[in-house]
Amino acid sequence: MRILGASVITMESLVMGFALLLAMDSHGWLALSIGGLIALLSLLTAGLMKKPMGWIIGSLLQVAIIAYGVVVPTMYFLGALFASLWAIAYFLGRKGEAIRAKLLAEREQKPSI
Repeated sequence: MRILGASVITMESLVMGFALLLAMDSHGWLALSIGGLIALLSLLTAGLMKKPMGWIIGSLLQVAIIAYGVVVPTMYFLGALFASLWAIAYFLGRKGEAIRAKLLAEREQKPSI
């Protein structure tokens, strides 16, 4: 769960960096500053994925990335795409951790020869 989430949020920070390059020509410093802040927070959030707060901040960043579509319209599509990847990482990660915990519990119950 943690690795999937961290990889999704790291890729989002790279995409935001490219979106900043697109916004550089036609938008002012405020739009660029907000985009830079989103990119930086995305990169820093990847390190917080061990804690539940990382998932909360990451979820809020999903909304911010979609909202950056006001500046770079392509970010509406890319933000929605990454938000769906974020949800998939969360739910599949939880399912995978449950399976792993079950396998570890079964391994501990088996007597060793």
